[in-house]
Parts: sequence; C-alpha cells; structure tokens
Amino acid sequence: MTHIAVLGAGSWGTTFAKVLADGGSEVMVWARRQEIAREIRDTNRNSDYLPGINLPKNLGASTDMAEVLQGAHQVYLAVPSQHLRANLRDASAHIAPDALVVSLMKGVEAGTGLRMSEVIAEEGIESSRIAVVSGPNLALEIAREQPTAAVASSENAQVATAVASAATNPYFKTFINTDVVGTEFGGVLKNLIAVAVGIADGVGYGENTKASIITRGLAEISAFAAAFGAKPQTMSGLAGLGDLIATCESPLSRNNTAGRLLGQGHSFTDVVSTMNQTAEGLSAVKPVLDLAASKGIAMPIVTQVGQVLDGSRDPRELAPHFATDSDTPEGE
Repeated sequence: MTHIAVLGAGSWGTTFAKVLADGGSEVMVWARRQEIAREIRDTNRNSDYLPGINLPKNLGASTDMAEVLQGAHQVYLAVPSQHLRANLRDASAHIAPDALVVSLMKGVEAGTGLRMSEVIAEEGIESSRIAVVSGPNLALEIAREQPTAAVASSENAQVATAVASAATNPYFKTFINTDVVGTEFGGVLKNLIAVAVGIADGVGYGENTKASIITRGLAEISAFAAAFGAKPQTMSGLAGLGDLIATCESPLSRNNTAGRLLGQGHSFTDVVSTMNQTAEGLSAVKPVLDLAASKGIAMPIVTQVGQVLDGSRDPRELAPHFATDSDTPEGE
C-alpha cells in the first residue's frame, strides 16, 4: 500500500486526502491546529472545513510534520500559496529523497512571480520529481463523492502517471499531461476571472455580464498562458476551461464568494477578515499583472479586478464589454 502525506488540513487538503485514501493509499495529513488533527484522528471528521463528511479510516492526521512525512512515497502540498516556501523549509529534512512532491495549490508567489512548482524546485526538489494537479475541483462536491476529473502534470510522464494512479477512485478520475506551465497557470488565472464574475454577481448584474466575463476571460488567460509556453489544448481542457466554469459558476468557490462580497461594497480588508478560507485569486492579482507586463500582455479584466481591490474602481464600473477594441475580431 502506498503511503502518502498531505500537508494542509483545510477543505482542499482534507478532500484530496480523502480522494487518495479512497483510491487505496494509506494517507496522513499534517494539520497546523491540534484540534483539527485530533478530530480527524479520533472521529474521522473535519467539521471546520468539511461539515457532515465522513473520512476514510485509512486517513490519519498529526501536527507533527516529521511523523506525517515518515516513509511517504508521495507528498501533496495544500497550504496557502504564500506560505509554501516556509512550509517546505520546515518539511524538506523529512521528505524522502525519492518521494514525489505534488502541488495542489493554485497561486503565484508574491514578490517573485513564481509558480508553485518553481518554488518547490527552488527549495531543492528535483523538477523530475515534481507534479501539479488541477481541474474543476470544488472541494465539498468532491468530498460528497460527486463525480469529477482532474489533470496531473509533470515534465516526467512516469511521475504524472504515478500521481494519476494514486488520485483515481470510483468518483474521481485523474488524467495526465506534461504541460506543467499550462496546468498551473490555468489553475491560477481562472481564480482571477472568478473574482470578476463574483463582483458582477454582487453588484447585481445578470447572466449576460457574467457570460461575457467568462468568455473574454478565457481568451485573456489563454493568451497569457501561451506567452509563457503553455499548450493551447491545455487551456481548453480540464485545467483551463473546465476549472474556469466550475470556479466562476459555483457559490462554493472561495474566489467567486470573495468577488461577490467586493461587489456588495465590502472592502478588501473586510473580505479577507470575513472569509474562513484563503481565496488565492486575491493575492495573485498583482504578481500576475506584473508577469503580464513583463511580456507586454494586456489583461483588461484582471486589471479591473485589481482596481476594485485597491479601491480605484467602483465595482459597478466593471466593464468586460470594454475589455477589447470593438474593431478587433472576436477571438484575436
């Protein structure tokens, strides 16, 4: 039986630990808070993040990182993106030299603009051992065993295959590709469009506005990803369009919820303090716009989201229909 460690006991970390355990692996979760670890261990529940969900008996938890990582063949990272580097430095001494390291995170590091796999590599993990997982994966739906799919991506196809095998069960299917850039950026960028959709919803705009944002947003994020080497087919697949639809359309999406609160007039500070979980899109706006500027890429929808966040644009002025020159053929 494969022994797997998952660092992070929030909704996504716990859900993916369940996916892996239901796939037949022995799973240990590292939790920052003792009460979370104790509840998972003693009652097979994580009521703070997954209320009403029963967790498998082959899923344990501890606040002792060394204990969680001992003997792990695969290590899955589900911590907030801005805390990844610090958590990796705590964990690195306990990660086996041949263990696969898998990012479940959808963020960009502030200050460096690095994708999560790049941060992992900078912290001493060989790129051939790194994989990323992304797709239309709303945690609570998966925890309820509603069927869905995801993509495991690695420059090493054997690593992607090993991760896909571990992360497949009767309700969760994982496909593979080798487009790490596209898979990661798809997960990051759709959050920013979901914030824009949430803002429009919070303001009270209807389906036309939201459909315009999603459609033009896909064009925007596809152009960005392609400029950094992503394959076009990735952005039209599970890690791109699939994740975009799920995140933009569901009230379970943290980024959609954050945008809706902004659209209702709450300040950025109020939104952060109100939400129990991290909305990665909020912290990714600035580094993504910096990366776009470095390549000369226009990202008008993401720019408008940034302006709402810094208070320079009224949410009611969100204008996806002005995101491109009207004389430019649609799709260019």
